[in-house]
Amino acid sequence: MDFLLFIVMLMLGLIGSFFSGLLGIGGAIVSFPLLLFVPSAFGVANFTGQEVSSISMFQVFFASLAGVLTYLKNSKNQAAVIHKGLVVYMGAGILIGSLAGGLVSGYLDGRIINIIYGVLAIIAVILMLIPSKGKEGEAAGQPIVFNRAFAVIISFLVGIVSGIVGAGGAFILIPVMLTVMKIPTRITIASSLAIVFISAVGGVAGKLTTAAIPWEATLFTVIGSLLGAPFGSWLSARMNVKYLRYGLIVLIALTAIKVWMSIL
Repeated sequence: MDFLLFIVMLMLGLIGSFFSGLLGIGGAIVSFPLLLFVPSAFGVANFTGQEVSSISMFQVFFASLAGVLTYLKNSKNQAAVIHKGLVVYMGAGILIGSLAGGLVSGYLDGRIINIIYGVLAIIAVILMLIPSKGKEGEAAGQPIVFNRAFAVIISFLVGIVSGIVGAGGAFILIPVMLTVMKIPTRITIASSLAIVFISAVGGVAGKLTTAAIPWEATLFTVIGSLLGAPFGSWLSARMNVKYLRYGLIVLIALTAIKVWMSIL
């Protein structure tokens, strides 16, 4: 076993999964550019866009699973609860979409995958800049009304592109849930993580059938994911998400610039 490869991939998995639990994302918006550039910078690996997409998808799967379990464990003691209705409708749409996207990704050139990721990052920054409409003071048990048809359609579309790039899609779903569906931030974060997990099921299934997967590096990344996500979920319930949200905007913008620089 390459010890340096183990350390680098472990840390990348930990960082990505920490943000996964903290902000309700799958972590791919953070881990994708890190996986693309950091291993080559340390000289431990030089992954293609397709390989990064595969590693990222597995990282999203295990990070979101660990985060969801933490939220379920602590749901009685915090406002960040998982809304079952949102998870059922949006989870169904994103599962089908991500499965299709994962199948398609195996036939795409790595450069195309990088471009898709870069476009998604720009869209995510724009959406995240829109002020949240969710009522932060709403009680966790208060009924939440949302358009079910819209929830299924938007999650299906997000699932397709997220399956292609190996992301859970929450960095797009979260702004939509906050600004369009007007879901409270805490509930959005917890529920989106559960939706991301469902998305990752379809994405992983697609990767297993078509994509090239560097198994050793993926295993090391997954180990880091299982360590970082629970801590991120625990911390999320105790911090002001408004400031974390703007921090994520800066991070997404920087990674988008880096990806587009490599493409151009």
